[in-house]
Amino acid sequence: MSQTALTRRSALAALGLAAVSPFSRAWAQSAPALTFLAVGDWGRDGAFHQADVAARMGETASLIKSRFTISVGDNFYEDGVKSVDDPIWKTSFEDVYTAPSLQSPWWVALGNHDYHGDSQAQLDYSKTSHRWRLPSRWYSFKETAPDGATVEFFVLDTSPFISSYRTDGGEKVKIGDQDPAPQLAWFEAALAKSTADWKLVIGHHPVWSGGKGDLIGGEPDLQERLDPILQRYRIPLYLNGHDHDLQHVARGATHYVCTGAGSKVRNDCKMAGSDFCSLQSGFTAFSLTGKELKVAYRDYTGAELKVVEIARPV
Repeated sequence: MSQTALTRRSALAALGLAAVSPFSRAWAQSAPALTFLAVGDWGRDGAFHQADVAARMGETASLIKSRFTISVGDNFYEDGVKSVDDPIWKTSFEDVYTAPSLQSPWWVALGNHDYHGDSQAQLDYSKTSHRWRLPSRWYSFKETAPDGATVEFFVLDTSPFISSYRTDGGEKVKIGDQDPAPQLAWFEAALAKSTADWKLVIGHHPVWSGGKGDLIGGEPDLQERLDPILQRYRIPLYLNGHDHDLQHVARGATHYVCTGAGSKVRNDCKMAGSDFCSLQSGFTAFSLTGKELKVAYRDYTGAELKVVEIARPV
């Protein structure tokens, strides 16, 4: 047995995860729920633990019978893809996430690094891939849990909101002249129209994240324009990447879950305003019923780092 396998087995044994994890096979069988995974900031040809994260995702997806995977953006480093035929599709996606349990749909958001390349090619790849789902730069999709609870996911394209990306004339983050106003109008109208029991929002950039000293972090542009909508509609979950860590911030009506550790992680955890941060490469797993949403943070060894329980808004 390899040292990696020994380390992983020791970690699991120490935590007693086989017996107590809410994302074990026994738990999944006893408490039917809508289950799915999320990962962000990943595409590095398998390096920086990307391949290890993918392997653990495959194991978890099989255990909990995950229905789909969400990618929160920065899908290919450093500069996105050049076309639908770019070899990086194979070396960073198709040949990395190979587990049978990960062949279900991947619902995708765009990140700022995806705008370094041909972002349209990532939309076009949806036309030929059996699992890559990026029908538009922003969109929503619906699912139903085994107990009948309904959920609508709203996938946003946050790069056009970030004012600093316009200072270089769009030479690096190629957002062009995209105005975020139409996206915001669509988003609020779609939220108002939705009759789903759960309304969950996905974007690449963090609205709120851990900061330094007494100052919480995040993106001021999103705090100004997006967060008031999240609070007005009492959105229970905003799922993001961009910060290369695993993190949880609870603020107002919303839990801000960062799952930006799909490969390379940052050097330090900024914790002001955050109750959890990990610099281990990893991903998140979710379980949704009519009563609650559970979020499990897992690292590339398979260790479960934290579980957050979110009650359905009333």
